[in-house]
Amino acid sequence: MNQQMAKQQTKINELVENIEKVMVGKREAIELTIVALLAQGHVLLEDVPGVGKTMLVRALAKSVDLQFSRIQFTPDLLPSDVTGVSIYNQKEMKFEFQPGPIMGNIVLADEINRTSPKTQSALLESMEEKHITVDGVTMRLNDPFFVLATQNPIEYEGTYPLPEAQLDRFLLKLKMGYPLKQEEITMLDRTSNVHPIDTLTPVMTREELLEKQNEVRDVHVSDSIKKYIVEIVSNTRKNPLIQLGASPRASIALMKAAQAYAYIHGRDYTVPDDVKYMAPHVLSHRLLLTSEAKFEGKTDKQILEDLIKKTMIPIERGS
Repeated sequence: MNQQMAKQQTKINELVENIEKVMVGKREAIELTIVALLAQGHVLLEDVPGVGKTMLVRALAKSVDLQFSRIQFTPDLLPSDVTGVSIYNQKEMKFEFQPGPIMGNIVLADEINRTSPKTQSALLESMEEKHITVDGVTMRLNDPFFVLATQNPIEYEGTYPLPEAQLDRFLLKLKMGYPLKQEEITMLDRTSNVHPIDTLTPVMTREELLEKQNEVRDVHVSDSIKKYIVEIVSNTRKNPLIQLGASPRASIALMKAAQAYAYIHGRDYTVPDDVKYMAPHVLSHRLLLTSEAKFEGKTDKQILEDLIKKTMIPIERGS
């Protein structure tokens, strides 16, 4: 099994390095996006415009040779623009379903918080259940199915904050951040002639990805690690700085993320450090802070890091 895991880690490294041909200095964001993909979750990328959010998902789609589709969310976008619509064919004298962009393998939901809550909710069924219902007919989405949504900070004009129910559907919430000066110079060098995204070639097939998603589910999680996960999540419900703590769905999400993180690092078992590392990324967007915490300038990640430090780490290693 160790040799097999080493082989799988090499393949994951190839995927990361391939995406790095396009994304400079964003290895952590790349790895975390792959974690979500392998765990069959979805990612919310929140950051200012122009830092590479869209390019990350395009590079991922090309690297895994999957069908890529993009939904540009705007204030006038309708739910049917996401899921698709039935159109009457006069020649055949019947309605025919015209699929929407949600029917892709990797779906970029660009600037999701610029559209109305009604249209945002059109993603809920597909993200959670992996199917859509149009005119009373339920249709299974493509497998694999991965949504990467981007949003500008909610302080920007013309944006709608995502409701808690929709935020909870995202496995991870990430931020890209501005590149370092030397990284930005490297970006200029790489894009001076042909953009690297145009010459990017696949390093993984759809079948290989599906196989890896199945293997991630088999990564061992010991009872002590499960108890550690539940302890962290339940502590978010007791913290006086947190008005609304993480739900049981968050516990499941944290376990799946820890399994995928262990997998990309060549292990078939999880350790406490997997949980500690993934917890802020999995839990931060699922918490609602009190007005006192916000007044004091506390952030969800700061509170989580302090909470995790105070949670007893299990000694037993899952193996």
